[in-house]
Amino acid sequence: MTSSEPVAHPSLPLIMAASRGCCPRCGATTLFAGLIGFSSHCRQCDLDYGQFNVGDGPAAFLTLIVGAVMVALALYVELTFHPPLWVHMLLWTPITVAAVIGSLRIAKGALLTLEYRNKAREGQLVKDMRS
Repeated sequence: MTSSEPVAHPSLPLIMAASRGCCPRCGATTLFAGLIGFSSHCRQCDLDYGQFNVGDGPAAFLTLIVGAVMVALALYVELTFHPPLWVHMLLWTPITVAAVIGSLRIAKGALLTLEYRNKAREGQLVKDMRS
């Protein structure tokens, strides 16, 4: 089987496929090698994940969004319960790390899946043959 042959599989909804780390071609859970790092290829259908350009775009936006949510929640907890500073540090540090990693995993998986489903490729200039 070559990497250009489509493999029939039931297409999962985008967010479900991204959160599970499903290969966009065959549906196997082979998209990620670690928490947020992609595998080089699918171990089941041999789709090369290196051909997709997800980049670090989602990281900046998600960090800002998660940061704003965490600050709002920390302010609410502070103004409502007035806990000591060490409680804030113990509470918000792991929650923030988990939220960033979880949302980044879903966003990167969704972007790669969308690139595959929409056949997105790098733009190229076409030479005009008339001149």
